[in-house]
Amino acid sequence: MEISNNKLLRFTTAGSVDDGKSTLIGRLLYDSKSIFEDQIEQVEKTSKRKGHEGVDLALFTDGLRDEREQGITIDVAYRYFTTPNRKFIIADTPGHIQYTRNMVTGASTANAAIVLVDARHGMVEQTKRHIFIAHLLGIPHILICINKMDLVDYSEDRFYEVAAEIKQFITAIGIESGQFIPISALEGDNVVNKTKAMPWYTGDPLLSVLEHIEPDTVDHDLGLRFPVQTALRPQSGTFRDFRGYAGRVEGNEIHVGDEVMVLPGGQLSTISAIDKMGTSVSTAGIGESVVVCIADDIDVARGNMLVSKHNAPRVGNAVRALFCWMDEQPMRPNTKYIVRQCSDEALGIIKGIGYRLDINTLEKLEGAQTVAMNDIFEAEIRFNKPVFTDPYKRNRVTGSFVLIDPGTNRTVAAAMVQ
Repeated sequence: MEISNNKLLRFTTAGSVDDGKSTLIGRLLYDSKSIFEDQIEQVEKTSKRKGHEGVDLALFTDGLRDEREQGITIDVAYRYFTTPNRKFIIADTPGHIQYTRNMVTGASTANAAIVLVDARHGMVEQTKRHIFIAHLLGIPHILICINKMDLVDYSEDRFYEVAAEIKQFITAIGIESGQFIPISALEGDNVVNKTKAMPWYTGDPLLSVLEHIEPDTVDHDLGLRFPVQTALRPQSGTFRDFRGYAGRVEGNEIHVGDEVMVLPGGQLSTISAIDKMGTSVSTAGIGESVVVCIADDIDVARGNMLVSKHNAPRVGNAVRALFCWMDEQPMRPNTKYIVRQCSDEALGIIKGIGYRLDINTLEKLEGAQTVAMNDIFEAEIRFNKPVFTDPYKRNRVTGSFVLIDPGTNRTVAAAMVQ
């Protein structure tokens, strides 16, 4: 199998508390030689002060003081590292149930999810919750790392027993396939280097698997999606008549000469120029931030969207979506929330809760009147103006939005359009 062209891969770790997520990331960074010597020296000193015999690998990611003192992860810690074959961004997310909302944040932009499971305990409630959320968020690659194999004597039977239990669960929620890797993050078995302690495992170590994942999950049949961040009119001598629109390509690639539609008005025009970091280019790929110019004098502003002429998103004042409630205060029906989607904002009211999901039984509980923190539920939301959306399964950017409490300015929910 060939390496995937050195493309950037974003992945998140998930799983219950103390399953070894921070230690795993520390091992990846340490064994791939992605940590500066002064960082290693600092962690060595801290580990010695805390009475550890060796280096506490989790300290490479547990950045908050409370996390270091308690030995847990509270916030989402992002780390960057590079191998000769690929660049990575890692999101180390919390395992405690009260920090599930942080896990949603870390997983929202991931191309892959590593779900850790303690080989001694097997699948627990939070394991189910994190696997299900990763599936809801449309993460295409879910890797199940059965960790702490050193504490079960590297037992092949125990590995397959835990794997069978998890396979039954992921099949029930609609995940077609998952990859299982037996590891010991503490000892380094099958993380960066293949171990001799488990000769019965014939697959690749975790890092090699990550290097071969194809991160491109865009539906290329969806068409162009270009949310406008801002309109540029420099009014300088050199650019006196210049009018461009800055944004990021979120759907299919864009070319000079493409016919586009401007939403919400529906006016038609043609891409006349594309500027990328001060250089004129003829095309821009998915995820690239560029400035585009159109041939016609149309009033385009922040919150508008340039889309394919014959393949536009849904435009409407209401959608049904799956929500993950993140706020400590319960959801209040008929309350106006700020809806932030792409570069646009609207006001929205949640109407008609369809069901609340029981994460343990996967039962859809109908008749719920309100929801609490970490609840996952399906409902309709109505907007005060037209909003442009695609089904989340087709585009994770135009198919999602967040709700903000206008009184506290807290993000209270994340939503995925059905």
